[in-house]
Amino acid sequence: MPGTSCTPRSSAISSKPQPEGGQAPVVQRIRIRYAKRGPLRFTSHRDFARAFERAVRRAGVPVAFSQGFTPHPKISYASAAPTGVASEAEYLEIGLREPVDPAALRAALDAALSPGLDVLDAVVAGPGSLADRIDASRWRVELPGVEPAVLRDAVSAFLAAAEVSVERMTKQGRRVFDARHAVTGIDVIERTGAPSEVAGVPCAILEMVVRQVTPSVRPDDVLSGLRVVADLEPPVPPRATRLAQGTVTAQGEIVDPLEADRDRTAIGER
Repeated sequence: MPGTSCTPRSSAISSKPQPEGGQAPVVQRIRIRYAKRGPLRFTSHRDFARAFERAVRRAGVPVAFSQGFTPHPKISYASAAPTGVASEAEYLEIGLREPVDPAALRAALDAALSPGLDVLDAVVAGPGSLADRIDASRWRVELPGVEPAVLRDAVSAFLAAAEVSVERMTKQGRRVFDARHAVTGIDVIERTGAPSEVAGVPCAILEMVVRQVTPSVRPDDVLSGLRVVADLEPPVPPRATRLAQGTVTAQGEIVDPLEADRDRTAIGER
């Protein structure tokens, strides 16, 4: 991989040694948006975390570590997408023991990761928790072999139902839960150009906004709900992509969780 380094604001990067008797404190936190694209959508969250930690080392990032017998890099992840699902809006926060320029950090980490695991944005973290700024996701689901009119009928039946019970195996065992109440918006969108990896067949495209609840409601749970209410059974596996994460407005729009950090930085630079 290219050997790009992230550069601290004051000088070329040269990580200071950890102080004796303990770990260096966190002096800066950076929030990062990254994407999982193409075949790399099959990367599990655990595999991504390992790849990201290797990228941090290769890029020479002055990451801070936890205390204790087995210190860990101070990296926290927010609401990772399921394995097999592509995403344009995954988020993490990294604690640093030296301040760096966020743009240089983004470029260095992006160069150190495999194509398809792409670092899109990096901002200095402001007050508050990143997780508190994420309560919903916008998803796009491509359904090759399904006519849009058929999908519209299924969506109408889903919206008309007060509750749609689906079943899924979770870490706590098999659970039955309502897939309807978490969905704040769902629609069939017009096809503009050929969807990814789909050609020569009809392809209905579903977009939806789903709130984070417990147990979580995923795109495949909503598709299970469409099967329950309308017997919709796609002939080939659908392809889901998370388009955005954040807080959802009354109009159903998703507010980028990094927006407040950008605004705070812009005010500080004036």
